[in-house]
Amino acid sequence: MALGLFMVRGMKPSLLAALALIATPAFAQDLTPTESAKVDTIVTDALTKSGVPSASVAIVRGGRIVFAKAYGKQSETIAVATPERPYQIASISKQFTAAALLMLEDEGKLSLDDTVAKWIPDITDGDKISIRQLLSHTSGLQDYWPQDYSFALMAKPTTPQGIVDRWAKKPLDFQPGTAWQYSNTGYVVAGMIAEKAAGKPLLAYLQEKVFKPLGIKAIDQDLAVGKNYPQGYQRFALGPVRVEKPAARGWLFAAGELSMSASDLAKWDIARMNRTLLPADDWQAQETTVKLTSGKDTGYGLGVTAGTNDGRRFVEHSGEAVGFLSENVVFPDDKAAVVVFVNADFSDAYTSITGQIAKLILPPAATPPVAADTEASFTAHARVVFDQLRTGTLDRKVMTDDQNYYFTDVALGDYRDSLGKLGDPTGFALKRPARLRGGFVNRNYTVTYADGRKLTVVTYAETGANGRYEQFLVMPAE
Repeated sequence: MALGLFMVRGMKPSLLAALALIATPAFAQDLTPTESAKVDTIVTDALTKSGVPSASVAIVRGGRIVFAKAYGKQSETIAVATPERPYQIASISKQFTAAALLMLEDEGKLSLDDTVAKWIPDITDGDKISIRQLLSHTSGLQDYWPQDYSFALMAKPTTPQGIVDRWAKKPLDFQPGTAWQYSNTGYVVAGMIAEKAAGKPLLAYLQEKVFKPLGIKAIDQDLAVGKNYPQGYQRFALGPVRVEKPAARGWLFAAGELSMSASDLAKWDIARMNRTLLPADDWQAQETTVKLTSGKDTGYGLGVTAGTNDGRRFVEHSGEAVGFLSENVVFPDDKAAVVVFVNADFSDAYTSITGQIAKLILPPAATPPVAADTEASFTAHARVVFDQLRTGTLDRKVMTDDQNYYFTDVALGDYRDSLGKLGDPTGFALKRPARLRGGFVNRNYTVTYADGRKLTVVTYAETGANGRYEQFLVMPAE
């Protein structure tokens, strides 16, 4: 779970639609009292509607932080939410891992075109995979965490080598450079290479080269637990919001190990806008999208999604840890950015908040069309499973072992009790085209009701017409 506006996790609703609402130059730099009040309304409404306990928001306009505020309940022991507290940013960390490797290349300690085999032994086809392909998700290494929940193995601690031994020695999902598929595994391997080249832990290198120079307080997310830190929450369908047990240590590493405040991440965004700290060509290299051997553009650079909507450039990434979701979108040419962290791994409140704030601080344009549903048979089957969950009649044979591990008696009870009382849906439709992730096919659906209520269903299924579900999660749609 670590892990884009680009939907690095299956549940992430794309912010491309939100970004397409933005055009023309930015407003005056400072937020007016009316704009600040509107931000308050956007956030509090989203938290109320979704059940997400808290959010922390930072806004950059005119190249400086003009707003930073926390809302709601950050944990069971924190009395008042404050913006200084660090949230787990998960896959947003990937751009820092990529930056470390770019800096190590500047120091002459490696080349991004080095093969993996030069640095780490026994990786499948490591002599054919480059560091650059690890960072751009074009290596073919299978993702070890495509699910939006903690699977059984995550109850026990692991190490980068443990992840490599279990996932990076499998057959590749595709030949390096021929396809794009999000892979946390590739970033774990990249982090191991960075540590070998630097001669020190990755986080120590980043503290020295990035965080201390920028005044950022960043810590390992495995240490950001306890009474003084925001606590993660989960929800089974529309059941009660429950405290979520963190994964055991070691499961994110270079794929998403960082915790920091929204304002501290905004400092990094400002460095990106101003081309400071890193050489300008490093920033450009990170934001240049990679093309496949076929010539197709992936839309992904080195640790970030990059592109344009209505002529406006954006650089973006989201993140998901156990109990946390985060979004960071930067508009470099406009010297603007929006950072939103929440302490729940359900609901699209975090992307809804981000999109609405972006619309507030930058003028709007037209909404793009929504892609049509082209997979009627898969949609029909997903509707059957949804009906089973809301009536308490789940056929476990259509689920993998991991998803059956997730669906405890408590989880199934919450699904039945919360969904059953809503009655029959009036609509069940595919939200966007299917895509591969971690050896599974990700499909997201929108469920609608006569009263206007909407739900989101996020699925991962084995390939093939009769593939079992590795994930079938239901959550409120913002």
